[in-house]
Amino acid sequence: MAPSNRNATYPFLVLLLLAAVAVATEATPTAYDMLERYDFPRGILPEGVQGYDLGPDGGFQVYFPRECQFLLGKQWLVKYNTRIAGTATADKLAALEGIYVKVLFLWIPVGEVDRDGDRLSFYIGPVSTSFPLADFADSPHCRGYDDGVAAAVS
Repeated sequence: MAPSNRNATYPFLVLLLLAAVAVATEATPTAYDMLERYDFPRGILPEGVQGYDLGPDGGFQVYFPRECQFLLGKQWLVKYNTRIAGTATADKLAALEGIYVKVLFLWIPVGEVDRDGDRLSFYIGPVSTSFPLADFADSPHCRGYDDGVAAAVS
């Protein structure tokens, strides 16, 4: 009677199973990781991202559990809707939707953010203002988010 091939295939099946588990458990990059791939600092996104979609053309959507407001540069009140969107390319976020800055009593949409060396420029219509890259080392904390919710969804 011929020897069984069952013993020879067992180690192969174990290796195949281990490889499948390793691939399945690889961490999916976060929205913050993806920003860095486009040469933007993590701190341009506030804490609490619930998820994101990124298309092959750089089109993206980022989701928050609720509207987020925070102070930028100690003088600009910024608002992120529950869904923001745009197109990402190296050093440029364009066609932005869902991001606003308060000027006097009006919420004005931010249309584009560009990186030039160690500065980020925010375009609000034909006007722009720049900030040092160091201001975005850490993600801002949204007003009204309790620490437990922000940590749980990051």
